[in-house]
Amino acid sequence: MRRRHFHALAGAGLLAAAQLGLPGLAQAQDSGTLRVWVGFPPGGSVDTVARIVAEKMRGTLNQNVIVENKPGAGGRLALGELRRIAPDGNTIILAPSGALVISPYLYPNVGYDPIKDFSPIARATVFDFAVTAGPGAPQGKLKDVLDWMKANPAKASYGTSGAGTVPHFAGLLIGQATGIPLTHVAYRGGAPAAQDLLGGQIPLMVDTASETIEHHRAGRLRILAVTGEQRSAALPEVPTLKEQGINLAADAFFAYFGPAGMNPQAADRISKAVAVALADPGIQEKIRGYGLVPSHAGPAETGAMVVEHLKRWEAPVKASGFKPE
Repeated sequence: MRRRHFHALAGAGLLAAAQLGLPGLAQAQDSGTLRVWVGFPPGGSVDTVARIVAEKMRGTLNQNVIVENKPGAGGRLALGELRRIAPDGNTIILAPSGALVISPYLYPNVGYDPIKDFSPIARATVFDFAVTAGPGAPQGKLKDVLDWMKANPAKASYGTSGAGTVPHFAGLLIGQATGIPLTHVAYRGGAPAAQDLLGGQIPLMVDTASETIEHHRAGRLRILAVTGEQRSAALPEVPTLKEQGINLAADAFFAYFGPAGMNPQAADRISKAVAVALADPGIQEKIRGYGLVPSHAGPAETGAMVVEHLKRWEAPVKASGFKPE
């Protein structure tokens, strides 16, 4: 049975590759190592998706695919470094949209142009965010926690995976919508933020659900709201912000990029390998289990999404009045 199951899975992978125009696994040309950078520490949501997809890409591309963590500055350091390397198709990045569509409005010397300096390759996921309370916050619904913060402004803080990220501004907008001056605490990734939330150092966290969903299911943390227009399929019991009287919605995506000038055929080949991975039911189940939605898009559509999100976030970011230190 195990042998038949293995052959069935292998056949499915070959079929998906053939349908997308990729060579069969046995005939694929090994072009060396493909490095996938992640601008955050191990264990966070971007890192998790990168590793899940990379495992499948190794077989589809018939080459070594490794994930390298280059954390710092909410993903900006890795993007700044990527723009300076040769566009040979051997090094790409899986980046959250915030570093591309929000950071340029905040940092005059951000170090890259989100349109000119990168070659779009593939979108991997779309998602909204979770508002999670830890043991440092009182019990109850989101309103109860926010009321407590309003009465205790010295404790009114929330953590995210970094300054200039979509969760950062989602938190600021929650504060503005409720009249509570929330203090943002930036971490070098979602995993360390979740650890401090568990430890009671911060009472609230706004980030991808993947950072806290397992703790929520185990009862160690409490996801009080999601930021999407609709409830998350992974968290059907959790209401949206709008359901709780806060007229706000925020979403984002993870996508692969190479340096500007990357060979379109190389970008297309990698994009199709990502599509094969995301078509795998097992990988879909893993990604959805983290509160993310697998959603492939090719180079052109991914580039168009960057432009659309840049337009969407310009006014809210500028209106926030936030100035990075």
